[in-house]
Amino acid sequence: MKSIQKIFISGLITFLPIAVTIYIVYAGVNIVENLLGSFLRQALPAEFYYPGFGVLATLILIFLLGLMLNNLVTAGLLVRLQEKLSEVPLIKIVYSPLRDLMNLFSKGQDAHSMKKVVLVTISEGKQVLGLVTREHFEGLSLDLKLNADKVAVYIPMSYGLGGYTLLIEKSQLFPVDIPVEKAMSLALTAWIKTDYQQK
Repeated sequence: MKSIQKIFISGLITFLPIAVTIYIVYAGVNIVENLLGSFLRQALPAEFYYPGFGVLATLILIFLLGLMLNNLVTAGLLVRLQEKLSEVPLIKIVYSPLRDLMNLFSKGQDAHSMKKVVLVTISEGKQVLGLVTREHFEGLSLDLKLNADKVAVYIPMSYGLGGYTLLIEKSQLFPVDIPVEKAMSLALTAWIKTDYQQK
């Protein structure tokens, strides 16, 4: 009986990550397909529309936006559009944080957004892995009156998309000489993942 249970658990451990990954990819493709797919279904005659056109149209749109951002004329227009979106009361609540998050993890946009990996001492004998996101607070137009020794450190949550940011003194930080990608991988997997390979 124990051997049957062991075989079943082994199969379950193998099956669940595969099944969840397939489901997430499938759900993601469906979301992307429906972004422009619903518009294309209305714009094109039924016989000319095939499943996958929405995904293809979204990829083409993303590529065109990338081209426009690399063109001096259109890049300026898109920057102004982004600035205007950041001023609209309801839209800026969603748009601005999402844009900043994408920029934070985009090496092309800002390779030094997360400057270094640190261990944060939260209490005696207890530390967490964090990422320094800001070392200076000038130019934020905020009357925080922060100690000059304080920095902003992002603490990612394990097995989640969230995290929190601490404004903490440098004396409570211990620099760790590992890439940001490895630190995120360790933090997000609760330090279970050990086969990370730096690319």
